[in-house]
Amino acid sequence: MQKEELLDIVKQLQKYQCEMQTIEVKAAYTGCPTKLYDSLSSFSNQDGGGVIIFGVDEIKGFEVVGVYDSQDLIHHVSEQCKQMQPAVRPLFTVCDLDGKVVVSAEIPGVDIADRPVYYKGTGRLKGSFIRVGAADEPMSDYEIYSYDAYYRRIRDDIRIAENAVISQMNIVKIDKYLSAVKENKPNLSQLNDKEILELTGIVKDAVPTLTGVMCFSKYPQAVFPQLCLTAVVVPGTEMGQTGTGGERFLANKRIEGTIEQMLEEAMLFVKRNMNVKTIIDEDGKRDDKYEYPLKAVREAILNALMHRDYSIHTEGTPVRIIMYHDRMEIINGGGLYGKLTIDELGKVHADTRNQTLTHILEILKLAENRYSGIPTIRLEMKAANLPVPKFENRRGTFIVILENGRETSDNAFVKSGDIKEDLLKFCKTPRMRKEIVGFVGLTQYYAMKTLAMPLVEEGKLRMTIPDKPRSRNQKYVTVE
Repeated sequence: MQKEELLDIVKQLQKYQCEMQTIEVKAAYTGCPTKLYDSLSSFSNQDGGGVIIFGVDEIKGFEVVGVYDSQDLIHHVSEQCKQMQPAVRPLFTVCDLDGKVVVSAEIPGVDIADRPVYYKGTGRLKGSFIRVGAADEPMSDYEIYSYDAYYRRIRDDIRIAENAVISQMNIVKIDKYLSAVKENKPNLSQLNDKEILELTGIVKDAVPTLTGVMCFSKYPQAVFPQLCLTAVVVPGTEMGQTGTGGERFLANKRIEGTIEQMLEEAMLFVKRNMNVKTIIDEDGKRDDKYEYPLKAVREAILNALMHRDYSIHTEGTPVRIIMYHDRMEIINGGGLYGKLTIDELGKVHADTRNQTLTHILEILKLAENRYSGIPTIRLEMKAANLPVPKFENRRGTFIVILENGRETSDNAFVKSGDIKEDLLKFCKTPRMRKEIVGFVGLTQYYAMKTLAMPLVEEGKLRMTIPDKPRSRNQKYVTVE
């Protein structure tokens, strides 16, 4: 590291008065810190590594205080690095800042096959750390397992479902699957059904696998209760905000069944709870424009069900859909698999976590397995003139965020708590149902049944066509 780079880092620390994701400081003006293991582990276990700067005191506002002895410091830090498994190989730089000696130790991020890097003195389970903001936090059992699962190629999607039995399987669906296999895979077409089911991972030793249960069971949740999907609509932009009646959710549903059934039910839930604009062209042709492009939503939900982690560490966590006022989030257990990074999503052919499950969904024509999901989401959002989708990888979860592009003023309206008063002001000009729904920014059911119609009953709103309450030309206007 050049002196200019180190000086820039110190200036940033002094400006923001905090350590960073890749920067740690130690005063070290009276001696070498004796416990660097947490930082050595966390920096080694993240892409890009990190830098430990000795001779800067956080307590004194990140003042440059200098180190006690640069040569001795480097020796003792190197000794601690040797206590890591695998050993850490830092790059040291010594330079003068403000007349005081500062030492930086650049800790390289190791290849995923060598993670987690941990302190040998406490062992792998207690000595592995991960960087979260400016803190070094112990890795969870699942985070450690996720590395094992990748480089040992653990196949959780074909693990035996111990409580499942063949009699619980849907014979009609299995017969349909077998027909598709025999038609498209000549090398399997001459085998008997039992052999095909074994070879394609549906059963193992005559017992259904997890994939077999999730694709063909009559009721998968009898074996895996939490391998389901939960969907909610939140009346605001943050979890915990409530509607005018104190309700936390405008809609709340637990979705069960096979992966195919959950995908279908989830799409119905989303369509039912998002706004729709009806556009009539010059020829009188009707076109319904959904708040979010349906193809993008389907790909996001399918990816969550198909690529989630199915290990015992996450089988108690369902896939979640949360519809906020300004965005939709699809969350699944299990972060990115293998060496894939957020920046590489949709650009490289990534390793597949659930190879058997993905292959079966391809045979069932639910998925293409051509790495087209993320590009499709991006293209559909762009075509709908909506913000670029966001993807986040957070400590054991992967999140897709689709924003609907609503203005900040709309968000403030939802938070105000005076929705009815604002609606009365809005309706001083006669408004149609779809205008009210768009203004409120919530579902049609909530906007009309919970807000508009009660105001009509109270005499504060009136219909412009009272004798035909369901007329498509019906408007609502405030009673002055």
